[in-house]
Amino acid sequence: DKPGLGPGFIMAMLSTAAADDILNTGCRSNGEQHAAGEEVQQMMGSAPHSFMLPAVADPAAYSKQNFGVGYGTDTEQAVQFAKGTTTLAFKFNEGIIIAVDSRSTMGPYIASQTVKKVIEINPYLLGTMAGGAADCAFWERNLGMQCRLYELRNKERISVAAASKLLANTMYQYRGYGLSMGTMVTGWDKTGPQLYYCDNDATRLHGDLFSVGSGSTYAYGVLDSHHRPDLTVDEAIDLGKRAIYHATHRDAYSGGICNVYHMKETGWVKIGSWDVNDLHYQYADEKAAANSAGGGLSADPMET
Repeated sequence: DKPGLGPGFIMAMLSTAAADDILNTGCRSNGEQHAAGEEVQQMMGSAPHSFMLPAVADPAAYSKQNFGVGYGTDTEQAVQFAKGTTTLAFKFNEGIIIAVDSRSTMGPYIASQTVKKVIEINPYLLGTMAGGAADCAFWERNLGMQCRLYELRNKERISVAAASKLLANTMYQYRGYGLSMGTMVTGWDKTGPQLYYCDNDATRLHGDLFSVGSGSTYAYGVLDSHHRPDLTVDEAIDLGKRAIYHATHRDAYSGGICNVYHMKETGWVKIGSWDVNDLHYQYADEKAAANSAGGGLSADPMET
């Protein structure tokens, strides 16, 4: 027996149906008892290679029909994914800047303001989360395991291209199973800084600038206007912060804390975290001061 796992704890972990099966074992047939035992095993975690599936003839087809994840594809479903986030990454001469928000939503309900949407795969690889939090967290950690196995087998660090391809291959195997994931894989290898986009359809794109999530259109507006390769490190960090701030201001499903990372030749460095509410008033004050210095009317402190 494990300490702390008393009868009350065990019964709380079981479904009502599973508890009934245990209590009524004496009046069940052998077949029913066996089925109940399997359910209890699954609930208690003693069957590590099995998990609950929909009670239908074809679980894969059922998931594909009832758990579509593309925008506009789930309007007829009884269960709809309510997604929302803003993540971005862009290359410049000094490396790659990665900036994300931290809000987790379930429709109009804000579930958390402190989600860590940057997955630190290894000291030279980062992944971002957009879509289903569980899907992103699990499969990017799985990617970290695959990258470590590659290093042990080949005695060298995996390239960013290979790491993103491993993730895309995994997603290809699970197409149509209802995963919801839009991620960026970024890092520094022998070829320099590299940035890839991967999603649950196994789409894999190589580029210099990406933004993913419900607030990405707003972030793209800021990035397209001000991004250039010769940005200084401070300018690039400020651009990432401003793009995330404007996305959180206009998109109700993005917000919380702006986390910024810088990918360099020596590996990634976390630059810092800023509350987007503080950034709002900071930028409003800067705008008002600039307008006053230029002889114009003072800016509305709430205007962005």
